[in-house]
Amino acid sequence: MRSLAYTRSGAGAPLVLLHALGSSRHSWEPVIPALAERYDVIAVDLPGFGESGPLPEQTEALPANLAAAVAALLDGLGIASPHVAGNSLGGWIALEFAHIRPVASLTLLSPAGLWRGVTPLYQRISLRATRWAARHAAGLLSGMVNHRLGRMLVLGQTHGRPTRMTPEQARQAIHAMGSCPGFAAAYNATARRCYRSDSRSIDAPVTVAFGSRDVLLPPRLSRHLDQLPAHIRQETLPGCGHIPMYDDPAAVAAVISRAGLGDPDAARVPLRRPR
Repeated sequence: MRSLAYTRSGAGAPLVLLHALGSSRHSWEPVIPALAERYDVIAVDLPGFGESGPLPEQTEALPANLAAAVAALLDGLGIASPHVAGNSLGGWIALEFAHIRPVASLTLLSPAGLWRGVTPLYQRISLRATRWAARHAAGLLSGMVNHRLGRMLVLGQTHGRPTRMTPEQARQAIHAMGSCPGFAAAYNATARRCYRSDSRSIDAPVTVAFGSRDVLLPPRLSRHLDQLPAHIRQETLPGCGHIPMYDDPAAVAAVISRAGLGDPDAARVPLRRPR
């Protein structure tokens, strides 16, 4: 596998950004300018997504293996103990990364994997339908997003405020979902699994944030936090959906920055663990 594609900007402590299934490093572009004022920001295309080649054919695209690929990239860059922020599948990968490399902090934005056993049917159907539409009806969707109503219809399931995206940004998201060669491998590797800590500890600060308009991860199905460290901080991103970076860039950047600083005054939501 060739080296992963990435974008690097800013100066300071290293911060690694990991995107969602079917997305790319470009999904982080709205928040990078603010984060680059404080961090050395490395936004990564995961294996099989964006401009990165897939994992070797014999390597299953498990979150742990995707995390290992990111770790190899950082080893090559000479980066140790970074802050890590991940969205959706990227959040699951961030957790696995923290089990194989020291991290300064973790920020999990609508992380995947926090369900019981297999991925809930609703989410599997939603992901496969989105992928099918992006591959087979890309022209139609790309035309629809020229209009505000079209962006609401096309992106309303993943974004809380889809009209805040420009038509070009919306087309970029459609293209990323429809063209990524690693979608099937990552989908198949995660559809029948969930994140398990297996008693592996994470000592770094961990922040979990869900958008108040995240309809892809229903609370009762996909937000079981009992596998996460007991010391996590939970936050809510008002008005944001499953992919919140375009919905409210300032709020997302603030959550990541607070996690990196270990801000004790960060807004908190009482943690309720399922019985």
